[in-house]
Amino acid sequence: MKLIINYLKHYKKWLFMDMISVLGFALVELGLPTIISNMIDGGITNNDIHYLYQMWALAIIIAIIGVLGTISLGYCSARISTSITRDIRNDIFSKVQSFSPAEFDKFGISSLITRTNNDAYQIQLFVNTLLRTALLTPVMVIVSFALTFTTSLDLSMIIVATLPIIIIGVIAIAKVSQPLSLHQQSSLDALNRISRENLTGLKIIRAFNNDAYEQTRFNETNDDYTKYTKKIFRLMTLSQPIFWLFMNIIIMIIYYISATMIDANTLQVGKVVAFQDYVFHAMYSMMLFCTVFMMYPRANVSAKRIMAVLNTSNSMIDDGKDIDNSDHCSIIFDHVCFAYPNSTDYVLKDISFKAQAGETIAFIGSTGSGKSTLINLIPRFYNITSGNIYIDDMNINEYSMTSLRQKIGFVPQKATLFTGSIADNMKYGKHDANDEELMHAAKISQSLDFIMEKENGFDEQISENATNISGGQRQRLSIARAIIKKPEIYIFDDSFSALDFKTDAALRLALKQETKQAIVMIVAQRISTIMDASKIIVLNEGQIVGMGTHQQLLKNCDIYQQIAYSQLSEEELYG
Repeated sequence: MKLIINYLKHYKKWLFMDMISVLGFALVELGLPTIISNMIDGGITNNDIHYLYQMWALAIIIAIIGVLGTISLGYCSARISTSITRDIRNDIFSKVQSFSPAEFDKFGISSLITRTNNDAYQIQLFVNTLLRTALLTPVMVIVSFALTFTTSLDLSMIIVATLPIIIIGVIAIAKVSQPLSLHQQSSLDALNRISRENLTGLKIIRAFNNDAYEQTRFNETNDDYTKYTKKIFRLMTLSQPIFWLFMNIIIMIIYYISATMIDANTLQVGKVVAFQDYVFHAMYSMMLFCTVFMMYPRANVSAKRIMAVLNTSNSMIDDGKDIDNSDHCSIIFDHVCFAYPNSTDYVLKDISFKAQAGETIAFIGSTGSGKSTLINLIPRFYNITSGNIYIDDMNINEYSMTSLRQKIGFVPQKATLFTGSIADNMKYGKHDANDEELMHAAKISQSLDFIMEKENGFDEQISENATNISGGQRQRLSIARAIIKKPEIYIFDDSFSALDFKTDAALRLALKQETKQAIVMIVAQRISTIMDASKIIVLNEGQIVGMGTHQQLLKNCDIYQQIAYSQLSEEELYG
């Protein structure tokens, strides 16, 4: 409820209108039985036609008010509940955008999607039901009971005796449904995770003929989710018929007792009709309120899962300042060590080097040597464990995330493009880029030829996961996206691996002219990509084991020699 109350505060005006609508609806539901009672006892019994017409006119007025109240109640409840759900999803998305990889690992991508969509939807259903019934029930129950007591004290005792049974039943249902709801949402997380893995890894599954295995894995998880869902639905489905049976039994008892009272002339027929309606509205309102209580455990589970995301402290604290000191550009690693969160094993150990504007710094080493981890520290995707990193002679922690990353053009190891046009993807680096800038970036990245071959050129649409272009084309567009930004620091994380040697050479030559005033940092597996680098840093098990130019490392670094001789001939190495 704390989550809901926090969001309800933003909609006080609509909440007030919802309460007014409740009063209008209650006026009709409880006013009409009273009017009918008076028409029977005061009009029909006394054969007073004039009185009957007066009551009939009053009934029409109240009915119109009731219709307007019902429409207003439905509109206000729907508006508030959908607006709250929108706000929750916006807040979750905004929070997730600030997460570091450590927080993503904690929740899992599939679970975050479930919390954003399904859990928020459960809150919407609960709030809508709550606003339609929770505000209405107290009014209906209190007024109905008051009217039943004024109508017949003896019959009212029957209603009072049933209340403890109803309350006990509601509490029992809530106790049973809460753990079921928790298991259901956890199963949905797993179902989304497996679905996502299957859709993204479809080619691998087919290549290894594991369709049957994946189908079995999906079926087991789906059956698990279905099992808990059936139990919840079965519980909800059985509760209402049992409640109606219980209510009908009570009404039959009331009819039996009221019949004896009418026979003894201690109760009028009109009063019985009105009493029946009062009881119906009181009991029906209680049943609706029971629905809220039955929905509460599931909504409570969803709210806790949402709050867990919103209350998560980000390990990447952004308390720096917006700084623009672009007069010169330099990067200094000063005895940097790094271990992943919740791990004591250092991935990088005592890393120290310096880079100046106009230099190209390359990183090479065996798989798992820490190359990608090292460059991920520069835009602060992770916080370093010890040591310092300086950009333009300032510690990177002194920069705000925005100003720090504004200096960097990052091309990741896996080229990621978004659904939209080629131009939209290139403008991701600079939203106000003009056509001339797009052409320039496309030429530098060696993308222009294949772009112009497309039917719509720069307006050609990229499909989901960029499946309508090749891996090399994806890499070149990712590079163009960084070039169009014109950053002070270029970071290429093995971003040339899908390119043929001719395109690779042409791209590096064009980049060399484009990045004369910037720092270029390249992670590469191919020696040919980094031979011309100003400085090559060789990593092995998280440590620097060699640093220098290509020729220097060939002479004094055994690991570099092994990598070089495994890829190129002596003639190619020594030129």
